[in-house]
Amino acid sequence: MGKGPGLYSDIGKKARDLLYKDYQSDHKFTITTFSPTGVTLTSTGTKKGELFLADVSTQLKNKNITTDIKVDTSSNLFTTVTVDEPAPGLKTIFSFKVPDQRSGKVELQYLHDHAGISSSIGLTANPIVTFSGVIGTSALALGTDVSFDTKTGDFAKCNAGLSFSNADLIASLTVNDKGDTLAASYYHLVNGLTNTAVGAEFTHRFSTNENTITVGTQHALDPLTSVKARVTNAGKVSALIQHEWRPRSLFTISGEVDSKSIDKSAKVGLALVLKP
Repeated sequence: MGKGPGLYSDIGKKARDLLYKDYQSDHKFTITTFSPTGVTLTSTGTKKGELFLADVSTQLKNKNITTDIKVDTSSNLFTTVTVDEPAPGLKTIFSFKVPDQRSGKVELQYLHDHAGISSSIGLTANPIVTFSGVIGTSALALGTDVSFDTKTGDFAKCNAGLSFSNADLIASLTVNDKGDTLAASYYHLVNGLTNTAVGAEFTHRFSTNENTITVGTQHALDPLTSVKARVTNAGKVSALIQHEWRPRSLFTISGEVDSKSIDKSAKVGLALVLKP
């Protein structure tokens, strides 16, 4: 665990990563290459049914400045410039998308031993302003995440969260969607040597009285191969196996079965990540 409480996005992140990260129902292919000068080039292709999407991105690093540029098949250009620690604990992020002239945004992040703050503002005449703040320690943190639309004068987002952590257990409770959704998550590291962990997430939506429960686990078969599985109360069962066949090169196969469906429909995803 780090020294401070981190950012609001860190609340419940361990459980979310265990339950949702790397599960892929589409066919995805990614190749990443690195140059000795610090330039990273990534090409990605994704097949969603009959639709094929692709993008090319590059990352350039110069001292404490990182520039990410991505171009997709719709001729959109995404640019993000990150300045790491222009002052102690501070990070500045500037992003925009071409040709969308309203996409420009500036974000500031500040990390302290007892606080974590993130704030952003859109570079438009009537911007959306976001603010999230967390106070506490690495063991106990309390935070809020709000977004205000200056054009309508309304809060577009208002969330709050609480997190408790120790060496092998992380529990969190969040209230989202302006109080309409209550979510509780749990992550427990069972064995650090094999990276064996279990996690669960419970979500209740008050407006529809709907409950969602997701339970999952992960385990490393060996230092290069890991497996994950999850099940939901809707009857969907998912599993994946991921193998690092060379340093920073991952091969992932995942699948999902709807056990409550009459035809027992299944989806299989394939992701290949090459990072020579």
